[in-house]
Amino acid sequence: MIRRAALIPAIAALALLSGCGAKVQSAMDPAGPEAGRIAGLMWFFIILVSVIFVVVMACVLYALFRGPRGIEQEPLERTHAPSTATEEKLTRNVTAATVATVVILFGLLVASVVTGRAISSLGTAKNGITVEVTGNQWWWYVRYPNDIAQWTVVTANEIHIPVGRPVQIRGTSNDVIHSFWVPNLNGKIDLIPSRVTERWIQADRPGRFRGQCAEFCGLQHAHMALWVIADPPDKFQAWMNAQLQAPQPPGDPELQRGQQVFLNHACVYCHTIGGTSAMASVGPDLTHFGSRSTIAAGTLPNTKGNLGGWITDPQNVKPGNHMAVVDIKADELQPLIDYLESLK
Repeated sequence: MIRRAALIPAIAALALLSGCGAKVQSAMDPAGPEAGRIAGLMWFFIILVSVIFVVVMACVLYALFRGPRGIEQEPLERTHAPSTATEEKLTRNVTAATVATVVILFGLLVASVVTGRAISSLGTAKNGITVEVTGNQWWWYVRYPNDIAQWTVVTANEIHIPVGRPVQIRGTSNDVIHSFWVPNLNGKIDLIPSRVTERWIQADRPGRFRGQCAEFCGLQHAHMALWVIADPPDKFQAWMNAQLQAPQPPGDPELQRGQQVFLNHACVYCHTIGGTSAMASVGPDLTHFGSRSTIAAGTLPNTKGNLGGWITDPQNVKPGNHMAVVDIKADELQPLIDYLESLK
C-alpha cells in the first residue's frame, strides 16, 4: 500500500505544472531549433516504420486469404520441389526486399547523421552564453561564469535563458552519473564525475520548460527536476541584474529575527546567503531563494507551508535526501520561513 506521504510530492508537482502555465515536458512540443530537428527526425522514423508495418501486414493478409493455387500451377508440388518459374519469382522478391531494407536502413542512418550534425552546428554561434550545471543527489547547482568574479551568478534548480540566443550547457557531477534533459529544448547530456560534457540549447519562444534527470542516480532520482525559464532579452537581463545584487539587510524586526535563526543554526554549514556570514556550498545557494518557484529540486511549489514542512521534516517530503534535520523551535520557524521567502 502506498503511503500518503509518498503521494505529496507527486500531487504538488501536478499542481505546480497546472498552476504556472507550463506544459508537461515533451519532445513532441519543440521550443527550440535542436528540439525541432529531433522531433522532425522522430516523426520521420514514426511515419516510415508505420508505412513498413502496413505494407508487411498487407502482405501477410494477402498470403492468408488468397485462394488456392491449384496443383496445375505447381506441377512438382508433390515432390516439394518448386518449379523454375516459382524459384525465379522467389529470387526476385527476396532480392527486392533485401535491397529495400538496405536502402531504408541507409536512409535512416543518413537522416540521423544529418540531424546530429545540424544539432552540433549551434555550437559555432558567437553570441551564445555559458551555463555550468552540476548534478548532485538530488538537486542541480547552476552557475553563470564570468571573467569578473563579482558578475558570476550562482543559483539552483532553475536556469534562466534569453529567448533567441544559444546557451552552452557545460555539465558535470559531484557524485554519480546524472543526465540533464529538457526535452522541449534538446536531447540528453550525461553529467559524469571529473569530466565536463557540453550541449547547446536555445529557446525560440518565452516559456517555462521542465527538465529532469534521465539517468537513474539513486533513491530520489524521480524527484530531481529543474526548470528552464526562457525570458525575452530585456527580462533576462533584469533577472541577471537582480541575481547580482546581495539581499538588503532586513529592516523588519521579524525578518531580522528570522535571519538570526538561520545564522545561529546548522543551516550555515551547508548554504550560502550573500551579504551574510553563511558561505557554505554543500547545499543550494539561498541568496535569492524567494524568487524560485519550487523547493527540493522541483518536488514542491515554493510556498510558506511547503517550506515549513521541508525545514522541519525533509525526510518525509523527500526520503533519503542529504538535508539535515535542524532543531528549529516552534517560535523560530515562522520568522525563518518569512526571512527565506523574502530573499528575492
